[in-house]
Amino acid sequence: MYTKKEKILVIGAGFVGAALTYHLSKQNKNVTLIESNVGAASEATEKSFAWINPAGRVFGNSRPLYDAVLDEYHALEKELPDLNVNWHGALTWGVSANMEESHVHRLNRDQIIELEPNLKEYPDEAIFAHKEGALDPVFATNLFIKKAEENGATVLFNSKAIQIIKEGSKVVGVQTSDCFIEADIIVLAAGTAVPELCRPLGIEVPVAPSPCILIRMNSKEKLIHSLISNQQFEARQPTSDTLLAAEDYIDESEENGPEAVGKRAFETLRHSLKGGENLTLESIRVGMRPMPADGYPIVGFHDQIQGLYLAVMHAAIALAPFVSRLAAKEIIENVQMDDLNSWRLSRFSV
Repeated sequence: MYTKKEKILVIGAGFVGAALTYHLSKQNKNVTLIESNVGAASEATEKSFAWINPAGRVFGNSRPLYDAVLDEYHALEKELPDLNVNWHGALTWGVSANMEESHVHRLNRDQIIELEPNLKEYPDEAIFAHKEGALDPVFATNLFIKKAEENGATVLFNSKAIQIIKEGSKVVGVQTSDCFIEADIIVLAAGTAVPELCRPLGIEVPVAPSPCILIRMNSKEKLIHSLISNQQFEARQPTSDTLLAAEDYIDESEENGPEAVGKRAFETLRHSLKGGENLTLESIRVGMRPMPADGYPIVGFHDQIQGLYLAVMHAAIALAPFVSRLAAKEIIENVQMDDLNSWRLSRFSV
């Protein structure tokens, strides 16, 4: 069993790495988190729509893990009262929805109008997931890091992991942009950078960048009360003066590049909402989400390299709190959590 004297190094201060560092720091004070940027949540996390959504096309052994998402968040809120999750629910129509979810029910037109009085057009029916919500991913990431530091963890920014160093079949540390950091356990939570870090070790990690577009607008009033997802737009309003929309990335052409897609989304919202004419466009940004080849997370110790732990996932905002708690237990106690067994890297070599 690993002891509290083990040196644990987490690479990547996005939402996943911060959540893992927080959970690890509760049991082991010898935890170091490094990040190549000057601050946390600088990559995909910063551009995340941050929908806490456990629904969707989930199959087989993964279903229970997605089902645990909401309960895990409520437990985390008791630990971290400042987390500030907005449980406003998610209203969906015109797109696929899973009616098997226990927290989902149908609304008629009158109920939709009551929930969202500022829409200019209404469907006859919509799906409302009343237990779902969203959060500020940058704030939450920094909160995890702050609490980890209070627990004794060390956090180093502007420290890029260059190479994982091993002796024989065991990791011994990481060469960074400015020093060598000794480590008994290395946790890779660096998103799209994980394959590059693993390749010199002879490890292929099937993770590719999956771009998404986040559009931020300024508003003069509260126009949206839940999270709305339909064929025209996907938007939520975290504060009365900020409105966020998410769009799929198409390509880099002038017609369908991020700037064009973002401006079309902005115009759609201006014309779809009463008061939308007062919206102003603040930014259009592209985030590179790490997408495993089959869509499911890659979590766990590597089979051949002792001390190397991978934690890469899409839908990180939804999954990271639950996965990180289980992963921390695996790392600290050197046990295998059965709930994570279907998400090992080894599944791709079968």
